[in-house]
Amino acid sequence: MREMHQFYIGGQWVDPESPNPLDVINPATEKPCGSISQGSHKDVDKAVAAAKDAAASFAISPREKRLDLLQAILDGLVQRSDEIAATITEEMGAPLGLAQAAQVPSGIQHFRTMLKALANYKFETHQGTTLIIREAIGPCALITPWNWPLNQVAAKVAPALAAGCTMILKPSEIAPFNSVILAEIIHDANVPAGVFNLVNGDGVTVGSTLTAHTDIAMVSFTGSTRAGIDVAKKAAHSVKRLNQELGGKSANLILDDADFKKAVVRGVSSCFSNSGQSCNAPTRMLVPKKFLKDATKLAIERAKLTVVGNPQNENSGIGPVASKVQWQKIQGFIEKGIEEGATLAVGGLGRPYGLKKGYYVQPTIFSDVSNDMTIAREEIFGPVLSIIPYKDDDDAIRIANDTPYGLSGYVSSGNLDRARNVASQLRTGMVHINNSPLDFTAPFGGYKQSGNGREWGAFGIDEYLEIKSVYGFEE
Repeated sequence: MREMHQFYIGGQWVDPESPNPLDVINPATEKPCGSISQGSHKDVDKAVAAAKDAAASFAISPREKRLDLLQAILDGLVQRSDEIAATITEEMGAPLGLAQAAQVPSGIQHFRTMLKALANYKFETHQGTTLIIREAIGPCALITPWNWPLNQVAAKVAPALAAGCTMILKPSEIAPFNSVILAEIIHDANVPAGVFNLVNGDGVTVGSTLTAHTDIAMVSFTGSTRAGIDVAKKAAHSVKRLNQELGGKSANLILDDADFKKAVVRGVSSCFSNSGQSCNAPTRMLVPKKFLKDATKLAIERAKLTVVGNPQNENSGIGPVASKVQWQKIQGFIEKGIEEGATLAVGGLGRPYGLKKGYYVQPTIFSDVSNDMTIAREEIFGPVLSIIPYKDDDDAIRIANDTPYGLSGYVSSGNLDRARNVASQLRTGMVHINNSPLDFTAPFGGYKQSGNGREWGAFGIDEYLEIKSVYGFEE
């Protein structure tokens, strides 16, 4: 049992103003694996005051100093990577192999990428007689989710530090302990007091207070579109900067000249990875109508090979979803898919056979789905795939774009020019051609209700800076 009832404020661990303990539940056992204290308005005020006090001096800190801090944090993450992986597995249910191979390395990679981005970043440029300066925006609220906890935290903390901003982090109360470890690493790296602060708690109290706080210059939020809309409303009162990475319902377009078996199998695997709890997961598989039957058969075969089980077991392909609330939500979507007439090809309601405890979901595939069905419209955030037939490329593009979301897209084709043409017409912030991996130096973010602004690399630094024009700087 881990217990962390303090917050990191002003360079030290401090007791909450009013203790408010909350159990952190291991989703594999449904039992507490630790406890935290949830913060109050007063705790937030203390953290914001600390960040505000440190903002002016840190904003003008030398680039070399910030590079040294990023390197020290990176070294600490590498040294404690096994501990962080085990923590992520315990608090949100990612299989240990996935935590070690992807969850933790992705967070580490953001700091590696940021070192290079900061070393080459131009904070001042000359345009005729005008000097254009990019300077730290000020104290920032960083609000992060539970699905890729270290990754999402690192994608905000690293660029904020690089830009010279101070910050208050509110990690998800469902998976808070990996952020506590990061705070310990940041303390050991001798980051100046007040630059980084951590207050645990829920969105209703801590998140809302941070978002509405008049001394917060920017909110960077990752989570559901529903929550993002609420954040935007609260932030609007003080006209603060808002960066949001929200929901997704990404389409995976498999064209008729693709290596069909390979494309379907990897599409299913990508959808189910991390128990389907990825905002950019390819949850809508679009296949030519003439290949629907074959695609469904291939998808079923791959789904049946997916081992669901204890995340501590090296044979488990996926573990539980992160919480009881999430499990119930997914069950509701599966039930809705059945009610609306989609063909349930494999999986369905309830836990997988033999698992009587834990928030485990059956890997589920619906076939012959219409794009107006709930399971094709809403972000399910579980291992549930919808296979949608299309007539031709234009029809596939129309279906892919017929969504309120626009985070990511996927195109598989044997002809690169054809794939490029389709990719250019997708209204999404990112497109993967033929299963290309993510690029940590490229911008991450979406169109429409998938958010605004971009994260990762130098594009992430941009979000934490204000731009000042100094006219007549040159004669």
